[in-house]
Amino acid sequence: VKALDSGIVAPCRALDLGCGTGTNAIYLTQKGFDVTAVDLSDVAIEIANEKAAALGIKVDFIKTTLPDLNIKGGPFDFVFDRGCFHAIDNDQRIRYAEMLKHLTRKNSIFLLLCGNANEPREDGPPTVTESEIRETFSGLFDFIWLRDFRFDTLATTPGPLGYSCLIKHI
Repeated sequence: VKALDSGIVAPCRALDLGCGTGTNAIYLTQKGFDVTAVDLSDVAIEIANEKAAALGIKVDFIKTTLPDLNIKGGPFDFVFDRGCFHAIDNDQRIRYAEMLKHLTRKNSIFLLLCGNANEPREDGPPTVTESEIRETFSGLFDFIWLRDFRFDTLATTPGPLGYSCLIKHI
């Protein structure tokens, strides 16, 4: 979510897809965003709620699955995905993009961080190709950028190669 520090997205209604234990959702809330965050894991949602409560932060954490996301609170002006898209089967990705279009409105921004298939590896996030990303979102969203980046890790070695993709609802 470091991309947000550049000011590309002002605080607004935000959706965090695949929020895990809530780290990014909490960060967004601390930056002034009104956040709804979803994950499929009961345990992750429970931990996320505990972390937010300990900080006195209000985040709407919801357990649900993708791409059949059924939540209220939209449309969202900003959507963030750090771990869902690259884990969805190819045949489900178009449904994912349509779901995203339904949950956003014209000019809403979507930031996708996903594994990059250009780096062979045995561990790290699942991977996708640039063409898979473009094929999924073209016609529904305009690409602002699609570039390589490295996922952060606690290790001293560079993290896995990923794609950072910023697109806008058209």
